[in-house]
Amino acid sequence: MASCCPEAKDSRHSSPYSCQESSAAGLTPDFPVVSGNAASCCGIQPSEPHASVENPGFRRWGFVEDFMETPAGPVPRVRTRLIREDRLGTVSARLGIGRDRYSIAPGIYGVGSPDKESPVMVTANYKLSFDALRCSLAGISAWILVLDTRSINVWCAAGKGTFSTREVAERVKATGLDKIVTHRCLILPQLSATGVAARQVKTLCGFEVIWGPVHTRHINTFLENGMKATPAMRKVTFSFWERVELIPVELNHLGRPTLYLIPALFLLSGLGQGFFSVSAAFSRGLWATLAYLLAVAAGAVLAPVVLPWLPGRAFALKGAGLGASAGAMMSAAFARQLVWSEMLALTLFIMVVSSYLAMNFTGSTPFTSPTGVEKEMRRAIPAQAAGALAAVIFWVGAGFMGG
Repeated sequence: MASCCPEAKDSRHSSPYSCQESSAAGLTPDFPVVSGNAASCCGIQPSEPHASVENPGFRRWGFVEDFMETPAGPVPRVRTRLIREDRLGTVSARLGIGRDRYSIAPGIYGVGSPDKESPVMVTANYKLSFDALRCSLAGISAWILVLDTRSINVWCAAGKGTFSTREVAERVKATGLDKIVTHRCLILPQLSATGVAARQVKTLCGFEVIWGPVHTRHINTFLENGMKATPAMRKVTFSFWERVELIPVELNHLGRPTLYLIPALFLLSGLGQGFFSVSAAFSRGLWATLAYLLAVAAGAVLAPVVLPWLPGRAFALKGAGLGASAGAMMSAAFARQLVWSEMLALTLFIMVVSSYLAMNFTGSTPFTSPTGVEKEMRRAIPAQAAGALAAVIFWVGAGFMGG
């Protein structure tokens, strides 16, 4: 499912929106959809369920309360609230620290006191997705079937093929789900529809797929309505806070590139009439660094915040527009310290970096389909490369002109 309590919400690159690679328009036609703005266990079980040991395929997480005996063997019962361990993990994942490894073992889990007639919810083994679902099930007795999506959230996993028809069917068989429940229904998150063919799931494992709501906050209402989704439950959103949640991850991804880029900016800034000047490298390098920080602020911070109000459809152009504004303000503020070629170079540089960073959000929104993302990148990257080259030429040229 897409989201839960604020601290467990999964996006883009979260919210499951942390890295969405498909749009509502690209969902399979197994259910109607309204476009919007858009683990654990069951490898080898421990011989003593309460022993704090780790066996192959199993880790005793803090969210596991105890184990329930079922016809298919012991199944962990999980909490429906976050504990300190979960919150720290959530913060780390939001910051992009260990995000690619923040997963739980695939298998079957229980919440409350599930029995043979309790509903079965399916989710990804990305822990934020799992946390989002279990938090939303407070007061409900249900089973949670966790797929092996390689630590990828639901929407992205469906686009990448890890939340797939075959994985659903094989996980049902591997967990002996047919021994645990008497019904033959699986509730899958709507955002997984791009990767799952409902009819084939039934053919492969005998379980019928029912498409749940986009957001886990609607689970209670969905179940109370007899597993019927309202139009509001089908709407894919990309609200202000859902966009803001993506910013820390984007900033975290800039860490390593920045370590290489900043020294390069200082080196380029020192090139000039005497071939290389340490004083010029320092003074002009500071201007280049300031331009880079403005570009990051424009493309990675401001762009997602004001996204709905930026004109045009292409994210690269939205970022370039913000970069142009930031470059113009910098040039106006420091017109007496910079010559025209330096102002032009820095403005181009800000536009290129801001454009590239803003373009990264195309895969995190419900505005763009996978083919749309690829099409924009094919057009934008050559233009961004040309702009970066022009910025370097003007910046270095200013140094040789005594700028």
